[in-house]
Amino acid sequence: MSVRIILADDHKIVREGLRALIEKRPGFEVIAEAEDGRTTVKLTKELSPDIVIMDIAMPDMNGIEATRRIIEQVPNVKVIALSMHSDIRFVVEMLKAGASGYLLKDCASEELTNAIRAVMKNRTYLSPDIADIVIKDYSRLISKENLSVFSILTAREREALQLLAEGKTTREIATLLKISVKTVETYRQKIMDKLNIYSIAELTKYAIREGLTSLDK
Repeated sequence: MSVRIILADDHKIVREGLRALIEKRPGFEVIAEAEDGRTTVKLTKELSPDIVIMDIAMPDMNGIEATRRIIEQVPNVKVIALSMHSDIRFVVEMLKAGASGYLLKDCASEELTNAIRAVMKNRTYLSPDIADIVIKDYSRLISKENLSVFSILTAREREALQLLAEGKTTREIATLLKISVKTVETYRQKIMDKLNIYSIAELTKYAIREGLTSLDK
C-alpha cells in the first residue's frame, strides 16, 4: 500500500521537483499539493494523507501554524518540515507544533526518502545538519526561548500578525479568520502592546525576522 503524501510549498517549481523525486520511489504517491498553510490544513482534513511535507514560509498561514492545526485536527498525519530555514528557533517550533521530521531544502533525495520511511515507523527524523545545529545551539535557545514570538503571542494573534505583515486589510483578515472587524482591531492592539511595536512597518519587519512570513510573499 502506497504512502500517501501532500506537498505544501508556495513555489510551484519546488512542488514539481519534489513530486518528480518522490514518485520515482516505489510505494510513494503524491495525492495533492498546496501553496499556503490554510489550504494545506483543509486538504489534510479532507484527504487524510499519511504524510505532509511542509514548507515553513508560506502565505496566509505559515508552516508552523499549519502543522499545529493539522496535528490537533488530524493527529494520525505525520508532518515533515522541508525548509530553507536552519535557525534553531524554527526547528524547535516545528517540533513543538508536532512535526516528526525536519530537513533543509538542499538535502539529497535519498535523505528525503529516509525521512519519510523513518516517520512512517513513528520515529523522529532530523537531517545531520539540523541535528548538529540543535546540539550546538541548545544552550542559546534555552536562554532566549521566552523571547520567541511563539511564546509571546497566542496562535490567533500570530495568525493576525502574519496577515497584517502580508498587507491584508482589517476587513480581509476578519473574513479569512471568520471573526469581526472589531476583533481584528483588538488583536492588533494586543499584538502591538505585547511587542511594544506600534507601526505596521515595524510589525512587518518583526514578523519576517521571526519567520512568520518572508519578503517574497
